[in-house]
Amino acid sequence: MSLIKSFITKVRGANGTTALVEQKASAIGGLKTSASATHWLGLKQPQWTNRNYENLAKEGYRKNVIANRAVKIVAESAASIPFKLYRGGQPIKHHALLDLLVKPNPLQSGKDLLESFYSYLQIAGNGWLEGVANASGHVAEIYTLRPDRMQIVPGSKGFPVRYDYKVGAKTHSFPVDFITGESPVLHLKTFHPTDDWYGLSPLEAAAYGVDIHNAASGWNKALFDNAARPSGALVFEPGEGQSSSLTDEQFDRLKNELESHYMGASNAGRPFLLEGGLKWQQIAFSPADMEFINAKHVSAREIALAFGVPPMLLGIPGDNTYANYAEANRALWRLTLLPLLEKTAAALNSWLVPKFGSELELRVDRDAIPALQSEREALWKRIGEADFLTVDEKREALGFAPMRDVVKDVKDEG
Repeated sequence: MSLIKSFITKVRGANGTTALVEQKASAIGGLKTSASATHWLGLKQPQWTNRNYENLAKEGYRKNVIANRAVKIVAESAASIPFKLYRGGQPIKHHALLDLLVKPNPLQSGKDLLESFYSYLQIAGNGWLEGVANASGHVAEIYTLRPDRMQIVPGSKGFPVRYDYKVGAKTHSFPVDFITGESPVLHLKTFHPTDDWYGLSPLEAAAYGVDIHNAASGWNKALFDNAARPSGALVFEPGEGQSSSLTDEQFDRLKNELESHYMGASNAGRPFLLEGGLKWQQIAFSPADMEFINAKHVSAREIALAFGVPPMLLGIPGDNTYANYAEANRALWRLTLLPLLEKTAAALNSWLVPKFGSELELRVDRDAIPALQSEREALWKRIGEADFLTVDEKREALGFAPMRDVVKDVKDEG
C-alpha cells in the first residue's frame, strides 16, 4: 500500500488563467499531531510548542554557567565559519548572495545573525530566519525571529498553512505556498521523536542535570552565607540554681545575635562570646553528605554531553576521555559543529539560494576551520602524491570542478 497519494488542484495564475496541477502528499500527513495534543489536528488549528521556553532560557542559559558556556561555544564557533558559493562546482568570489550573508540587515553582521540563530536552535530546538524582499521581489535583508513567539498553524495535508509571529496582542502571519511550500521564513529544527512540528531543545534533554547543578550552586552559596562552614548547635547546660531551659526572651536575643554578628562570609572566623551555660557544638558533614560535590561534576558532564561539547573544553574535572585539548577540540568540530553547519547550509540551499539563480550552492568552508587544518593538509598531501589519479580526479576528490569546466567558465566570462 502506497503512503503517497496524488490529487489534482486547480491553480489560478497571475494573468487570470487556470491550470490543473498534480500534487503529491503523504497519506498520513493530515494525522500529524504534537506531544501535547490529545486529539487529531483539524485544519488551521494552532499548535504551540509544548515546552516552556522562558524557563529553559532562565534556568539553563541565564543561570547555569555550564549550559551558558556550551551554547556560546557552539554558536560562536559555528558562526565564525563562512559559507562558500559555487556555481556548477566552481567557486564564486563575488555575488549578491555573498554580500547579503556578510551584511544581512542594518543592525547585524552575518556572524551576529548566525550566532543568534544557532543560539536559539540550542536553547529552543528551533531556529527561525525571515527573508525580507525589496521592491523588485529579491531578498534584500534577513532577520532572526524569537522561537517562543512563533506559532505553526498546521494544514490538513501535513504541511503548515502559515507561521504566526505574536508579540503581545499583535500577530503577523507569514504565508506558506501550498504547492511549493515556499515561505518568507525558514524553520530549522532539531529532531523530536514525539512532536511533528517543533524540535527538541538540548536544554530540555539536560533539564535534570541543569536542576541538580543549579541546586548544588545554591547550596554552596547558602553555605558561604552561613560562615562558610557546616552549621552547629548551641547547647544549654544549666548550672546550679539555673532554669533547665532558656526563656523566650533569652532565646530570641541569642538568635538575633547569631544572625547579625556571626553569620555570613564577612563574619567568618569571628569568635563566639558565650554566656554561662552555653556551649558550642560543631556538626560536621559525613562523607555521604559531601557527595553533592561529585554530583555537581556529574551533572555538569551531562549538560555538556547534551550539547555535544567535550567536558574538557568547559573546564569540568573528572573522567575526561580525550588525551589533550586539541583532540577534544577536533571532536567538537567533527561530531557537533560540522553536522550543524552542513545542516544549515542544506537549509539555506533549499530556502534562500534558489532566489538568486540556478546552479548555485552554498558549502561550508572547511579550510577555514583551524581545528581541522592538520587533517586537510594530510588529505591534500595524500591526493597530491597519488600518481595514478588524473588532475581532474584529484580536483574532484578535493571538492573542485574539473579543469575543463574551469576553462569553459573563463571562456564564457571572456
